This record gives sequence, C-alpha cells and structure tokens, in this order.
Amino acid sequence: MAQPHQAVRAVTSRDQPLTRGTRSTPVRDGQTALTAGLRRGCVKFLRYFPKGFRDPLYEDWERGYKWKAHQRWNEALGKPFFRKLLRDGKHREIAAYAVAIEARTNLLFSFEKMALRDAVRPPAGARAFAQGLYDFLHGPDDMEQRFTAWCAVVAGLPRRQTRVLTWPVVTVFGFIAEPVDHIFLKPTVTKRAAEALGLSFEYKSRPDWATYADLLRLARAVRKNVRDLHPRDMIDLQSFLWVQGSDEYPNRR
Repeated sequence: MAQPHQAVRAVTSRDQPLTRGTRSTPVRDGQTALTAGLRRGCVKFLRYFPKGFRDPLYEDWERGYKWKAHQRWNEALGKPFFRKLLRDGKHREIAAYAVAIEARTNLLFSFEKMALRDAVRPPAGARAFAQGLYDFLHGPDDMEQRFTAWCAVVAGLPRRQTRVLTWPVVTVFGFIAEPVDHIFLKPTVTKRAAEALGLSFEYKSRPDWATYADLLRLARAVRKNVRDLHPRDMIDLQSFLWVQGSDEYPNRR
C-alpha cells in the first residue's frame, strides 16, 4: 500500500484490455474465462509491476513489509510461543507483541491503531484479546465458528471513543499470522476492486462470517484467474486487489 512514484512501462499490444463497450459479468469459482474487468486488472497490475508478483518494485511497495510482519509474528507469537505465553498468563505481553507488530505496518488507520491500543490496555481487555486471538488462529473449531467468536471478542473489548469492531481490525491479525489462510479487508478499496474486476462481493459493514466467507471466495476467484502470475498467498491476492481499488494506483492510459 505504498504510494507509487515512478513511471510505468508502456503496454504492449499483447497487454491491451478488451475493447471498450465489452461488458463484464460476475465470475464464480468454477469459471475460467476472464471477464473484461479481470483482463484490465491484470494489465493494470503489470503496468505498475512488469514482473508481476516477483517484481522488485512490488516487493518494495506492497509485499515486503507485510511479509516482514509475518516473520516478526512467527518469531514472537508463533503457535508454540503464543501457547506458552497464554499458559503463563502473559496476556499483556501477547497484546503488546501483536499491537507492536501491526504498528510497523500501514494496514490500520491511525484511529484504529489507537482504539486497539486503548482496548487492550486494561487487564480484562488484554486477557480477552489474547485468548480470543489464540482461539481464532489455533482453536479446534472450523473457521466459521472461530471467526464468529473472534468478532464477538473484538466487539466486547473496552472502548473509549472510537469503535474497535471494524473490518480492518478483525482481519489484520489473521492476515499477518497466517497469510496462507487469511486475508485482510479494507472495505472501500475491496468493493471498488471487485466491481472493477467484474467479480461479485457481498459486503456488510458489521463484521460477520458471511461477508468474510465471500471475501475468501473472491480471493479464490482472483487466484484462479491470475494463476499465470503465480500468486503465493493471500498477501499477493490482497495486494492485487489493492492495486485495482486504491487511489494510490490510478488507471493509466
């Protein structure tokens, strides 16, 4: 989510999007034909990053800091370390590690970072956050149950002025901890991206499983349709969506 600042390459005839006026239709998981939107999306991504997900500029602007956050998470809060801290009642330490790791990214808005710090400062908030996050990431239930319970935990955290229950807050830690399975949601950008790509995305403003499940479906559809670019994980897929919907990456003619 870095601000582009360099010129992009000219698009070759092979990269040209479909002709204007071609209508795009929603694509579901089983479909293989690219919509006009997906073709344009691939062209747009390659304008900024000609080598796709292996482009050095992509690593610098989009993937690098997210992957570093994941590495820091594994070092501090990988499952064995997280479990031991939880057993020892180190709830504040867990919350402090998690908040500090996220703070070195630009994934959350400043008001969300502040609300989260305030929410985990009291012992009860830190305890609920630590246990709830561990259960979400490593609990025995299926993902629907774990995500629903995690939303309830975040909704119940202490609140000062700004609400803690936002889509970025409930999705950021799964994304950092387990980017193979979990994706991060910035609602406005993601809705714009889905529309631009001709993909459906059923969104509700209050975090719930139905929307998150549809976001995961959207990510699978993107993965299938950009497989020639060889996306590695949800970091690549989230970054692809970000490029499509963010004002940081305007369309170029």
